[in-house]
Amino acid sequence: MKKHATLLLFFLWAVAAFGQTDTVQKIVPGRTNSLAQQKKPYVILISADGFRYDYVKKYQASHLLALSNKGVRAASMIPSYPSVTFPNHYALVSGLYPSHSGLVNNAFYDRNRHDSYFMSDKVKVADGSWYYGSPLWVLAEQQHILSASFYWVASEAAIQNITPTYYYTYNEKISIHNRINEVVNWLNLPPEKRPHFITFYFPQVDHAGHMYGPDAPETGREVHFVDSAVNELTQAVKVIGLDVNFVFVSDHGMTTVDMDHPIGIPAAIDTSKFIVSGDGILVELYAKDRADVKTTYNCLKQEAKDYDVYLKTNVPASLHYAQTDDWHNRIGDILLIPHYPRVFNLYNKKTHPGWHGYNPALVKDMHATFLAWGPAFKPHTLIPAFENVNVFNLVKSILGLKYTGKVDGTDKLAHDILIKEHQ
Repeated sequence: MKKHATLLLFFLWAVAAFGQTDTVQKIVPGRTNSLAQQKKPYVILISADGFRYDYVKKYQASHLLALSNKGVRAASMIPSYPSVTFPNHYALVSGLYPSHSGLVNNAFYDRNRHDSYFMSDKVKVADGSWYYGSPLWVLAEQQHILSASFYWVASEAAIQNITPTYYYTYNEKISIHNRINEVVNWLNLPPEKRPHFITFYFPQVDHAGHMYGPDAPETGREVHFVDSAVNELTQAVKVIGLDVNFVFVSDHGMTTVDMDHPIGIPAAIDTSKFIVSGDGILVELYAKDRADVKTTYNCLKQEAKDYDVYLKTNVPASLHYAQTDDWHNRIGDILLIPHYPRVFNLYNKKTHPGWHGYNPALVKDMHATFLAWGPAFKPHTLIPAFENVNVFNLVKSILGLKYTGKVDGTDKLAHDILIKEHQ
């Protein structure tokens, strides 16, 4: 009986230790804003995952319409390829295309490490050695400007041994009202402890878009949820009395795919010879022996129907995803890219109607949203579509950050939409 009681106690401890969601705020001690940096502006960068470029008007998101009418609205924002969540969230804050940042997909194989990265693997996600470049919070902290994150891809990883001063491990258990209250608490801190750069993330629209499709009423309801929450956040921040700049973005859009005719694993792929990574809108093959690449490629080219086959050496340059762009040796030797609206289903999983990941130059539904308002932005400004890697330089300009490293964005967006004193 005693043995069974001991086993039960161990089981209960294991559930408590590993089964609970981490909802505790992490605070790095000892950091302060320098006296000079306390005078810098404030930026809240908000992402609504999967919030397609036309959703604000399509679903009449009244608060976002009103806020952006006072500030800046882009016709759309062009995501980097592949147009999926992790690479594009990191492109926004690093200014680097996925092939340059190392975060080439939501899942990928690293030949040098002999290891794979998966966005569902919390240990890998929190390991800063997977990420390259200097995301905005790292840059800010290095220059004695405090930052905070209520979620963002890689924000819980110590990149260059640096995390935001205030951050949370990603979970969906904390209510939106409590999240907004925490942002208010951060901005109510004394000037030396108050973050000047804050990230804030919404997953709801992406979840609904995948499950029901971009035209479903369930997706519209989540657009209105985000719209209401952003209004609640802006009103709560307004009471504090600080001049805060808001940048509202998404990582990609969403489209309806052909669920009835999924593409299975091609017969030409010998899975004993290749590591197969990805599914849906991009499949990458990593050869265990380089001698197998050319033969398999030629067979796939003959077999291919409803998808394109590329060697890493001949991927179109416009995708920034070829061998010359593969700075960290993480792109597959062979790439399979389905023709819209077809998708791969290599593992016979249930296919949902909503997808993203296609080339945004070919499928406009991949385009994302960009809105901005606050004292740094020109009022009543409409701009054409631009690449999302430019957001890094925009926020860097507002905060007056210096950076000499390589980025793929330019200062044009900042020049076009910021009032002169913030350029």
